[in-house]
Amino acid sequence: MDYIYEQPAAEIFNKLVPRYVEMQIYRMLAETSAAEHAARMTAMESATSNASDMIDALTLAMNRARQAKITKEIIEIVSGAAAS
Repeated sequence: MDYIYEQPAAEIFNKLVPRYVEMQIYRMLAETSAAEHAARMTAMESATSNASDMIDALTLAMNRARQAKITKEIIEIVSGAAAS
């Protein structure tokens, strides 16, 4: 099959090459932006997980301290009642 071009092949090539380079640069910028957002999402996911772990640990420590205080008060009340 023979194709008939309205413009010479060199002229078409000269118009397509700059457009191709432009699209490659645009693709690289888009991929860079997507990679940056993915890195931020990963960092925020790790931070959220770490914060949840810290909240759990602090809640456990607070509950243990509260339980120890309540136990101490009960022992003091029972000791005071037994001494009477």
